[in-house]
Amino acid sequence: MADHFPTGARALRDPQVRAAKMRRLDDPRMVTLNDLVRRWRQQDAARHIPWFDPDGGDTRARVLVLMEAPGPRTVQDGDAGFCSEDNDDATAATLHELRHRSSLPRDAYVRWNIVPWAVYAPDGHWRAPTDQDLLHAEPALGDLLAALPQLRLVICMGAKALTGFMRHITLTDNLTLPVVLGVPHPSQRNTRARTEALTRIENALRVGAAVALERNDLP
Repeated sequence: MADHFPTGARALRDPQVRAAKMRRLDDPRMVTLNDLVRRWRQQDAARHIPWFDPDGGDTRARVLVLMEAPGPRTVQDGDAGFCSEDNDDATAATLHELRHRSSLPRDAYVRWNIVPWAVYAPDGHWRAPTDQDLLHAEPALGDLLAALPQLRLVICMGAKALTGFMRHITLTDNLTLPVVLGVPHPSQRNTRARTEALTRIENALRVGAAVALERNDLP
């Protein structure tokens, strides 16, 4: 059986695609990032933290796309979950389409969450991250930024991602500041009837494509 499968919108609904990604967690280009996941999981075994996608960018990435927290479908995938535009949910499918239209190569950017673990309400249901969650997740963000020495652009998708990232960089001494763009979160509630939100996300990803490909024609 081939060890790599075509990827695309909702590709992770295919068990073979998921199995192929799992086999490549420790490819030389990905091991540093996925070792971070292992470390974070060891620090709190109760936290659900997905893997970095081996079809995405690695430590050489110039572009980081920060979302909010792992969603319910990722949580359902358990230890085989990925932070990936191939996930079988509407938000990931929207990001996949917009990223493809922007010409940003998928292996040129890292997709991650400002809070890398799933967060839950007292009744056990998934919820959006709070300011307290952002505070608890800040050391993990520092770990990630240290692992991305060539980072030039951060695209924060959603208010929580932007708040958490800006808080971190304004409290950190001697941090090399990348360009930061804030756009709406690509969830159905934000994009179903909001052409402006989709346009903003796609344009930010086009900037990402120019940065990743070292072009000077920034929009």
